[in-house]
Amino acid sequence: MLTTVQINALKPREKPYKVADEKGLYLLVSPSGSYLWRVKFRFHGIEKKMRSDAIQM
Repeated sequence: MLTTVQINALKPREKPYKVADEKGLYLLVSPSGSYLWRVKFRFHGIEKKMRSDAIQM
């Protein structure tokens, strides 16, 4: 499980990268410094993704 301290320590890179939390939930860190919470799941055997709005920190 990601903590607030771990999330605040994340820095933007040249390319977007993922930091896994648990049960398909992950945080996508973009080069602009915004964070997107996303969740990956399967529905009728097809992989799907849902996302939240971008969060600037």
